[in-house]
Amino acid sequence: VQLVESGGGLVQTGGSLRLSCAASGITFSTFALAWFRQRPGEEREIVAAMHWSGDIYDYADDPVRGRFTISRDNAKSIVYLQMNSLKPEDTAVYYCAAGRYDDYGAPVFDLWGHGTQVTVSS
Repeated sequence: VQLVESGGGLVQTGGSLRLSCAASGITFSTFALAWFRQRPGEEREIVAAMHWSGDIYDYADDPVRGRFTISRDNAKSIVYLQMNSLKPEDTAVYYCAAGRYDDYGAPVFDLWGHGTQVTVSS
């Protein structure tokens, strides 16, 4: 099983990036997918997540609402994170994650990529 992120880099405030995460070794279409980030000195936080069906999870304290969009291509086993209107506070290492579901139907993200650095300059 492998998750490999790409697409990170240096961008100016207001710019855009699209992160990709290629998965192998899993039945991709049956997994919940997510993007997390870890900013310097902070805990890892969830950024966006998607149900196996394509439904988007809604997080009440969503720090990127309206700017970031998660999507998936099941044929290619790739999950994307489109990031627009980037801000310096979006600077972080971004990780993709995949998981199945617990007995209550909640996703359990237990497969992780190694991360890709996103740096937003002011």
